[in-house]
Amino acid sequence: MIKKIKTKILYEISLRRHGSLLSLTSAASGLSTTSASSCKKGYSLREKLAEMETFRDILCRQVDTLQKYFDNCADADSKDELHRDKVSEDEEDFPTLRPDGDYLLNNSSKEKLFPVDNLKGPLGIDFKGEAITFKATTAGILSTLSHCIDILVKREESWQRRLDKEIERRKRAEDAYKAALTELKKKPHYGGPDYEEGPNSLINEEEFFDAVEAALDKHDQIEEQSQAERSRASRQISLTPDTLYNTSHLFCSQVEEMVQSHMNYSLQDVGGDANWQLVVEEGDMKVYRREVEENGIVLDPLKATHAVRRVTGHEVCHYFWDTAFRNDWETTVESFQVVETLSDKAVIIHQTHKRVWPASQREVLYVSVIRKILSTNENDPDTWLVCNFSVDHDGYPPSARCIRAKINVAMICQTLISPPEGDKEITRDNILCKITYVANVNPGGWAPASVLRAVAKREYPKFLKRFTSYVQEKTSGEAILF
Repeated sequence: MIKKIKTKILYEISLRRHGSLLSLTSAASGLSTTSASSCKKGYSLREKLAEMETFRDILCRQVDTLQKYFDNCADADSKDELHRDKVSEDEEDFPTLRPDGDYLLNNSSKEKLFPVDNLKGPLGIDFKGEAITFKATTAGILSTLSHCIDILVKREESWQRRLDKEIERRKRAEDAYKAALTELKKKPHYGGPDYEEGPNSLINEEEFFDAVEAALDKHDQIEEQSQAERSRASRQISLTPDTLYNTSHLFCSQVEEMVQSHMNYSLQDVGGDANWQLVVEEGDMKVYRREVEENGIVLDPLKATHAVRRVTGHEVCHYFWDTAFRNDWETTVESFQVVETLSDKAVIIHQTHKRVWPASQREVLYVSVIRKILSTNENDPDTWLVCNFSVDHDGYPPSARCIRAKINVAMICQTLISPPEGDKEITRDNILCKITYVANVNPGGWAPASVLRAVAKREYPKFLKRFTSYVQEKTSGEAILF
């Protein structure tokens, strides 16, 4: 009968607690389901964290409940031991019902005491149900945490894509910036005198060279266009006898000194001289340079040798000296003027060169003389020479807007003839002109040495090729002028 009463009481307690268990389990299951669906719907990370807070509160309550259960179990066990000690002292072999309602068992039956009040304490909690609920809650927490991690991973991937796009846009912007900077270097984009040639210029050598090179390229393009449109009508060459020289003008002594100097030194071979550097070699043309600086100014002497077919030395020197043809082949001159005619073969010329930004504009005032030097050896050819060297003139003092350069230039030509077969006449196919061009230029100003050398290396070979091609074109079909 006691077993029946105990079973009935436990059954009733279980039924009363089971409803609460199902409710809690259902709530936890509902939260878990809601978490899954919310992730599918793309809820934000903030909402997922709120769900985690809810699960935490539920879990804390469940932990408190389970802790209370274990505390009650411990209290019931201690009370059971106390009653069992009393029963062993006072009771007989048969059970006795006490006034407080407790049932006592005899020692022989080895049965324990089960107080009715205690059945409402620790035994009033469904441990299995609470364990299931605890498991469901932790599963919900893990599920929500998994969704949070998924959201973070997706956000990281999204930010990574945005970063990749930003890196690509940055790369394109940097390329565009470099292209724009390169384009700006080709234009006079710096304002003020601080960004021009001068002792305190703020522009560095690399930018200076880039700007000069860009300006020269632009000048070349303009010259090519104008050259294509320019008429190629030949002018009649009229020369006075080469034995007539006026030696009574003011600069006659300087002229003779310069001519003799070039004849003595300029024709010497420099191929084996260690002081001369071969800087350009294109076919028959070789350009040598000897590096010289004075007070920071580049004074590099330059010497070029060339061989041109189908023209004579007289023709080359004539087109180089005669100002009537100057604008046909000279692309760097902005304007020039014959200041004074010293003789039929000597003139003073003032020449202003085109400005190549950021360098300052240059001008030169020089005597230009043409001479024929007869050979002292019958096996050597005669020599034609044009010598240009700087002088001072009272009528043309240095200009404030230009830097006056000093020059000493010579074009020395010799004509070599290969005899034709039989009694045939000499044609242009039988003639070859050996050219020696020397230039000593003091540009003045404050242009960087590296820029001046780079420009000289570029421009002198271009000048020789352009000028000799011009002479070949002008004399083609004309009578040979020896």
